[in-house]
Amino acid sequence: MSNSGRNDLGWQQAAGTPFDIGASLGAHGRDAVHRHLIASPIWHRVNAPDHADRLARLTRNTQQRFPAIWAEIEGLAAGLDLPVGQVMAWNCRGDLLASAPDGCTTVQLPGPHPVIAHNEDGLPFFRGHCFVAEVQPDSGPGFLSFCYPGSLPGHTFALTTAGLVQAVNNLRLLGIEPQVPRMVLGRATLAAGTRDKALPLLQAAPPSGGFHFTLGQRGDHGLIGIEFGTGHPATHQIAAPALHANHALRMDGPQIVTASSRDRQARGDALLADGVDDALAILRDTGGPGLPIRRDDPEDPDCENTLATALFRIGKNNVEWTIYDRVSEHAAYRSGDIPHRAA
Repeated sequence: MSNSGRNDLGWQQAAGTPFDIGASLGAHGRDAVHRHLIASPIWHRVNAPDHADRLARLTRNTQQRFPAIWAEIEGLAAGLDLPVGQVMAWNCRGDLLASAPDGCTTVQLPGPHPVIAHNEDGLPFFRGHCFVAEVQPDSGPGFLSFCYPGSLPGHTFALTTAGLVQAVNNLRLLGIEPQVPRMVLGRATLAAGTRDKALPLLQAAPPSGGFHFTLGQRGDHGLIGIEFGTGHPATHQIAAPALHANHALRMDGPQIVTASSRDRQARGDALLADGVDDALAILRDTGGPGLPIRRDDPEDPDCENTLATALFRIGKNNVEWTIYDRVSEHAAYRSGDIPHRAA
C-alpha cells in the first residue's frame, strides 16, 4: 500500500468489539504517547484537576448516550497502558480547552464528481507516529480514518464502507458548557455510516467543543457543511467551491480566531476567487501575505504542522481517495491499493 520505504504514516487494521478496536488502536499508538504526549504541556493542561467536574459530566453522558464508544475508550486506555480517566480527558481536549492544538484546512469542490480535500494539521511531535486505521467492527459499517496516537477515530478525515466522506476542522468556541465530547460525536458519525444517518445526529447535538464537518456521500453530488458546538448547529449546502479553516463562518457565538486560521481562510478564498480549482495545489500553497495554508514551520504560532493531506473524489458507485504524507507526487496510500476496502 505504501509508495516507498519512506512513509510518515503507518497503517493499522482493527476489528471486533468496541473494546477490541480501542485496544488495537491504543497499542499501536502506545510508544508515541508515552514517548512524546504524556510529557507535553498540553497533556498536563487537559488532565489538570480543575477540569474534574466537567470531565465527570462528559464521561457520564458518554457512558449513558454512547456506551459502545465508551467501551472503545476503555479499550484505548488498555492498549495505551494508561488510566481511562486520563485517556478520556485527552479525547475531551477540545471540550475542556478553548484552544486545543488541532488545526486543519478543508477544500470543498462541488460538481458532478465532488471533491473533499483536507490538510490534517496537528502536534509536530506526532509526525511519523500517526497512522491510517482500517476498522471493521463486529456490527456496523467499517471505515478508514487518519488517527493520532491516543485518540479516537472520527475527528480528522475518514471514509466509511457505506460511502460517507468526513473531513473535520477544529473550532475554538468560547463560553460553552459542553455536555457531550465533540470527538465522541465525530466517532458516532462513523458508526452511523451514511450521511443521511450522521447528519441528524450532529444537528441534534447538545453543546460540545466546536467542530466543522464537511460531509459527502457516495452516489450523491451534494456536499454539506455543518458547524456545531453551541447547541445550535449551522448546516449549509456547499453550492460553490469553498475552503474552511479553523473558525466558524456561519454559527453565532464568541470564538478565538487565530492568525493562522484567519490567514489560511483569506488565502484559500483568494485562490478560489482567482479560479484555482486544483485542491492539492491549494492545500500545498505557501504563498500569500500571511501565514501559509501548508504548515511546516516548527515555530508555527498554533503549534501545528501539516501531518497528512487527503483527497476524496466522490462518484456514483465509489469514492476514489489518495492520502499523502508529505509534499510529493507519490501518495502514501490510494484506493487502488486496497480496492476491497472502503470503496
